[in-house]
Parts: sequence; structure tokens; C-alpha cells
Amino acid sequence: MKSISASNIERSDLLDKKSPKGLKVIQLTADPDIPCAHVYMEAQIFSPDSKRFLLERSGNAHDPKKDDPEHQYLLCDLESHNELIPITDELNAIAPSFSPDGRYIYYIVDKSKVNSGSIMVKRVCPDGSGRETLMVIDSVLPGAASLLSRIYPLSTISADGKKLIISGFLGDGKHSNCPWCVVAIDLENTTAEIIWQDVFIRNSHPQYCRSTDSKQLHDVLVQHNHGYFFDAQGRESSREDPLGIDIHVVRDDGSGFRTMPWGRDGIEYCQGHQCWRGQSQWAITSTSTHLPSSKQCERIEARLIEGLAVDHAGHLGLNTPGAVRNDLTREFDNPQFHHFATNADGTILISDYWTQDEQELLYIADLGEPGKDPARNFTYLLNTRTAFTKQTHSHPFLSPDGQRAFFNSNESGILQAYMIEGL
Repeated sequence: MKSISASNIERSDLLDKKSPKGLKVIQLTADPDIPCAHVYMEAQIFSPDSKRFLLERSGNAHDPKKDDPEHQYLLCDLESHNELIPITDELNAIAPSFSPDGRYIYYIVDKSKVNSGSIMVKRVCPDGSGRETLMVIDSVLPGAASLLSRIYPLSTISADGKKLIISGFLGDGKHSNCPWCVVAIDLENTTAEIIWQDVFIRNSHPQYCRSTDSKQLHDVLVQHNHGYFFDAQGRESSREDPLGIDIHVVRDDGSGFRTMPWGRDGIEYCQGHQCWRGQSQWAITSTSTHLPSSKQCERIEARLIEGLAVDHAGHLGLNTPGAVRNDLTREFDNPQFHHFATNADGTILISDYWTQDEQELLYIADLGEPGKDPARNFTYLLNTRTAFTKQTHSHPFLSPDGQRAFFNSNESGILQAYMIEGL
């Protein structure tokens, strides 16, 4: 596969008077007809040395157009003038993960339909060599009643590189409200095991803890969308739970089910974006917190709350016994943070900030002692100038070393991928 020339357009026009001096904005993609975007910011798409990462051609901020012949994952080589190298060329390629040692890129080719078809687990070296199919899932997994289908577009790989987590649907095509599931794939033995199945985990966002500690590296963060019901084809049909979603942690063998102490008290609601704080056992979520105001109407803040997983005691959210929480945004006036990420050390945070006039601004901040300190030194970077739609969310994130930041924007008229240097 031939490389695609990166646009490498310096975009100083995206900086303004409030932007720190020394920043440099690079537009990485500039296809006039095909939208390009960064992979969802929680995904493990960076090499460990922060020199190469994956982005997406023909996709929006939330979903790959996996059945589009133009859809590809591209490897961006930051040391070779941001050269863009196609790393997939198959239809239905989704859910990429860079192995922690940087040797492989794993991905899924989803040729399934509800209760039929097949799912391939593939890997390739970052230079495009050694592409191989590790396993094919085309029979019913143990503990399931139907074939796995409708694979979620994100995967996650353990810190030791031994297991890959994917998720999907276990519908039979005849009955509504069949379960969704989280599946652990043993990459050494090429076996697959369902570790959790539930009607309400369609939007699972699975994320392995990045710690190399022998216990923590088996922990997987999973989103639980209570009250989201689906028809026989796995299409959403209704939402009925007034307390909203919560977030859980489960080990990759299905044991150790725990709860993150966020939301579900009728005031604080989990937005549905969360991630581990670097390589620690702390995780962070964004909230929609509904507060009374002096004008007798609701004031809604979007806070960033970190916490530790605690023993499950029902879906009680922040009222789970033993809850340990820390509001990282408690010193920020009127926090309105939605999508965020940290560096590998968990010492720097980047987030969008949504204004009342529907602008997506970017801020960076320092993180102190986990569980104790608020985020401090919030620094405005720029206005992404992207449209205020789900498909064009800026979704900022950092390279593992924290030296570069990345975001999406359709300010040019079509969604493209951007990079900030000089942090």
C-alpha cells in the first residue's frame, strides 16, 4: 500500500490572542472529499515511544464508515514529516489497538450480521509486513445463545499485550432486548471468552487499565447504559432509566465486578466519557451535574471527577459504600468539560470546553496528587472552530509523552485531523 502525503499545512490562523506563544497547529489531513478523523480519544492507537499513531480515513468523530471502500486506518509517522501510511485495506476493518511493545497493530474485520457471518482478529506490523489472521469467530461462544455480531468500533489491549477486549451483540434476530457482551481474546492461545453479558452494555467503551501491576493490568473499565432497550436487530428502541448510566470495572476473566462511584443520584449523571488516569488505578469521568440556581431553574455543569473502583453494591453510582472521589474541576468557574484525556504519566490533562454559544475550546491543565488535588493551571489553547454536532466533536487527546495534542475539526468544510506542537 502506498503512503498518502500528509497535508502538513501549518494553521497559525487557528491560534488567537489568548493562545500561548510557541504553539504550532498542523493540519494532518486535507482530502477535499473524504472526511478524516482521529480514532476515539480513549483508544490505544499510539506506539509507546509517542512517534507513531493511527488515524482514520472515511469516518467521523464517533463512527468508522467500515463498509466504505475508502475507509482505512492510517499510520502517521511523526518522525517522517507526518507521513500517512495505510495500515488496513480491507472492508469492515474496525477497532484497532497498538500493542504495548509497539510491535503489532491488532484490528477486527467484522463480516458478521445478526446471528450469522464471521469476525476475524488480525494483526500487522507497523511497517505493513507480517499481516495475519489470528483467529476467526464464526460459531457460538461458550455461554452465549447466539453468534457474536455488531462489533463495537473500539478495542483495548492489556498492558502485557496478552489479551484483546472487544464487545458486540448476542441477538438472535427474532427477539428484542437480547444481551450485548464483552469478550476477552487470548492472543497467545487464540481463544475467546465472554466475560460479561447484559442487555444494557451496547455502548461499552471497554478500556484496559494501563498499569503493569499484576492485578491492575487485568481490570477493564466498561460503560453500563441502564434503560437503553434494543430491537431484534440491535437497534435502539427506547430509553427508560431516569438515573442514567454508570461505569464498572471487571477483570478480564469475568471476576471482580466493581463500581466507579459516579452518577445515579438524580443530580450527577455520567455523560458517557471516561478513561483511566494515565497508568494509575484512578479513572476520570465527565458529568452532567444538574444544580439549582438563584433563578429557580437548573444550572448544568460538566465536571471532571476522578475515583477508584469499589465493591459493587447495586447500581448506586456515587452513593456506593466506600466511594472515593475527587472533583478535578472544583476550582474552575462554571466547568463545561466533556471529552478529555491524559498523558501516560497521568500528570497532564487536555479537554474540550463547550461554551454557551456552541464553541468547542481546548484547555490543558496540570494534575496533582490523585484523589486529593484539583486540576490546576488551566491554559486555553485554541478554538477548534468545529461544528457543534456529535459527528464533528473535537475529541482532544495527548501523545503518551504529553508533548503533542490532537483534535478534530470541520472548520475547512469537511472533518479533518489536526495536531498541536509546542506544548
